[in-house]
Parts: sequence; C-alpha cells; structure tokens
Amino acid sequence: MIRLVCVIAVASTVGVVSSLSAETVRWTRSGDSLTLDPHSQNEQPTHAVSHQIHDALLYQDMDLEIQPGLATDWQVSEDDPSVWVFHVREGVRFHQGQALTADDVEFSINRARHENSDMRGLLASIVDVRATGDYTVEIETDGPNPLLPNNFTNLFIMSREWAEEHGVEVPTNYAAGEESHAVRNANGTGPFRLESREPDVRTVLVRNDDYWGRDHYPMEVSRIVSTPIESAATRVAALLSGEVDLLQEAPVQDIQRLSQADGIKIEQGPENRTIFLGMDVASQNLRSADVDGNPFADHRVREAMNIAIDREAIQRSVMRGNSQPAGVIAPPFVYGYSEELDQLPRVDQERARELLAEAGYPDGFRVSLHCPNDRYVNDEQICQAVVGMLGRIGINIDLVSQTRSVHFAELARQEYDFYMLGWGVPPMDSEYIFNYLYHTKQDNLGTWNFTGFSNERVDELTRAMARVTDEEEREAVVNEAWEIVHGEIIYLPLHHQMLTWAMREDIDFQVQSENTPHFKYLRFIR
Repeated sequence: MIRLVCVIAVASTVGVVSSLSAETVRWTRSGDSLTLDPHSQNEQPTHAVSHQIHDALLYQDMDLEIQPGLATDWQVSEDDPSVWVFHVREGVRFHQGQALTADDVEFSINRARHENSDMRGLLASIVDVRATGDYTVEIETDGPNPLLPNNFTNLFIMSREWAEEHGVEVPTNYAAGEESHAVRNANGTGPFRLESREPDVRTVLVRNDDYWGRDHYPMEVSRIVSTPIESAATRVAALLSGEVDLLQEAPVQDIQRLSQADGIKIEQGPENRTIFLGMDVASQNLRSADVDGNPFADHRVREAMNIAIDREAIQRSVMRGNSQPAGVIAPPFVYGYSEELDQLPRVDQERARELLAEAGYPDGFRVSLHCPNDRYVNDEQICQAVVGMLGRIGINIDLVSQTRSVHFAELARQEYDFYMLGWGVPPMDSEYIFNYLYHTKQDNLGTWNFTGFSNERVDELTRAMARVTDEEEREAVVNEAWEIVHGEIIYLPLHHQMLTWAMREDIDFQVQSENTPHFKYLRFIR
C-alpha cells in the first residue's frame, strides 16, 4: 500500500501563549554540526543546529506537519502552473538587524543552487527565482512541480547584505575543506542567536527575544549549550550526573537503565531514516579489492551479499530490538514505500556461496568497508556485524571506521568501494530518494549516488516524479521505478532506524521523527 504525504499549502500557525522564562538546556549527541553554512551540507545534525538559528520558508514541526515559516502562504500561480508564488512574512529581522525581504529569499535559493551546495539536488527543477515585490517571490520550474514546497523545509534563508559584507555569497565547499566566515558564524532570523562556536567542542545559542514567532511557540528555553560527546558511555554518564539535560540518540544498550534512573525519562519513536550499505557497481576495478575487476558489478555478487546479511540478528544483537529490519531503503513515512518491497530476503549462506562461485569468485575476495562511528545509532557495531556475516561466505572485509566529518568528506570525493549511509527523507516522497541516490550522477542530480548506477529509464521516471500531477499516473511512475531498482540490488538495506531521546524529567519534549529538536517547542514541567 502506498501512502501520499504531500502538504501543498498551510495558511497559519496555531498560536500558543508565550512564556519567556530563563531556562538553559544542555544538549548532547554523538556528533556536531559539520558547518554553520546553512547551504553547504544536506545532513541532519547540521540541519538540527541550523534550525535553531535560521528559518526556512516552511518547516516540519514536532509531528512532521508542514508549517509556515518565513512564508505565510504559498500557491501555484493562476497564470502559469510552472510557477509557485510565496508570500514572505513581513516585519521579520535578522539577528544583526537587517530587515527580511523577498530579495533575501531570492538570494538564498539561488545560493543553495550553487555547485558547492549540497542542497542543490532539491532545487534541480528550478529555472528562475524572482522577487516580484518586497514580500513576494515567484519560483519557476521546468514544468509543474507539485513537490517544490516540500523541498524547502531545510532550505534556510540568509541575509544578502550580511553575505556580501563577509564575502560568502556562495556556499563553502565542504568536500574541499574550504573555510569561510559562514562556517563558524551565522546571522539568521530564527528563535536562537549564535553566541559562541567551537566546532566539535561547544556551541552556545541564546534566545532571540525579538523572534517573529515568540507569540506562537512556548519559547521557554533561554539558552542552549550544545556539547557533542562521541563516546556513548560518556554521554550517558553526563546525563545521569546532571552535566547535560537532553541526550539525543540514547545508546540502545543503555535505554533500559536510563528509563529506570531517578530524575530521567525517555521519549521514543520511529525515525524517518533507513540505514543501508552502498557499493561501487560501475568502476572497472575496485580501489581496495584483492582481485582484478569489480565484483560488485556482477548482480550475482550483490545478491549473494544481500542474502548473507541477517538483518533480524542485527536487530536482536546489535540494536537490542530498537530497529525495524528493512528490505528497501525507503522509510515507511515516505510516499512510494510498500510493505511488499520491504520484505526481508531469506538468509541463505549456502546459496550465497554458490552465487559467488557462479560469478567467478569461488574463494571470495577482500574489500574495504567504510563506516562512520559517530553518526547513526550503533553504526560501527552494525558494520562489525556485517563484516562477520559476509566473512562466512568468503567476502573478507577490512573495516575502516572513522568520524563522520572524515567519512562524508571522503565519500563526497568518491573514494569508497563499499560504505555505510543512512538516508532521511524530509520531503517524505520517493522522488527525494531517486533524485539523490539513483539518478545518474550529473549536474544537480544524483549528487549522493556514489555507486555509479545509471539507468536511462530510472532517470526518466525520476524526472517524471517531480512533474506528474495526476495521482494515479504518478503512483504508477513511482511503483515502476522501485520495481526496477529493487531488482538491481544497488544498495543493501539494513533497517529503519528508531529514535530514543533521554532527558531530565522536568522537560516536556517529544521525539521528532526527523530527529530535529525544535527547541522553540520545548516546555518545562513546573
């Protein structure tokens, strides 16, 4: 069964009484924001910090409902179905005093379309952005695009004046290790201002009491101190000792202990993210393999690997039950997800060895697997389990486990044969998955397709997903695309990730399935 989640317009935000108290929240998770440049990296921990400082035209609230942000309303133009019209909120100021206008929105969207931006894949259909008044922006796409507003939930608006003053008119090139004023400084319109920034050490944010939304949200947090702690044991100890107040992504091995600890409570829920392994299926030779040629280019090798991995064993032993084993890389939240495709392949090591022999690798082969050790829940331990499972069929893995900043920079430079990736889907539509992960890597499409997979029909269907407006026709397009790639086995799905946030007991804050804590919603129980 396919479920459509596509909110086209929202007229107003539900108002709540503001209660401006003076409360600090000390927040920790395994890794820090990669950069403060809001258009450089399309990565959840980076967005989680950016959402505190910046606003987008619209955003997903704690229930994943799309809400107005810096746009008060939006609709398709009556004159041209290829044009979306956004009305910009009036009376908003950036933290350093600049007045927000449609010109800043035009500048920000065009900045995010730059080749340095990791956000550009979301904006590939845009052909023109124009401010048609002080508070009106028209966005023209290459044909009708019903999904465009959904692609803006993490597209943050910057001040053109500030960017020009500091020479950051284009995004910083993260993969190249570029530095700029925007990497460590920020000037947004959001609920919190940047007070100080020490990457990977400490970031301090203070409440913006001039925030345009102060009467719409609780705004009870006056100060956020973000301290990333890589060690799971140290993070837990910090919460139990009272050194931190909110632990995002609680380690699965400590969930029961935390739930029983005095003064601590946990909040749990499914995350809109699937964890999987990708492999280079197109290169003539692999970089790290001990055999000539490319074993991954052979479908029989990919099938052997797929049926050698015991997802349910990973769920039991590594994730302690806190995951949903997956047969497809689309989370259940996403339009295009189907339970039929999400069935697990039957584990069959004997058949896997037969397939390897048929492919010309009766003795298997050796290759490197690159994994982050501070990005996903138990990421390194998952990879260790996979190493053992593939070893049983003769594929010997050299595991390279690194911090996420290194992992993603090297992945972006296409240095890996075999790698772990987790993919969230903020627009909650399959087009986002195909756009980034399956489309042939070219221009602004396929920007996270490091597999080399290229299929002309899949490319056609991917482009159609963003343009077809008839619901039945679009469902057929999405279904056909999934059937093709599911059979190709380009990625090895592992599981849909679950979330657990642990916090002090006087905090009222639900898990958000994008794993983005919007602190403007947090309340204190008094």
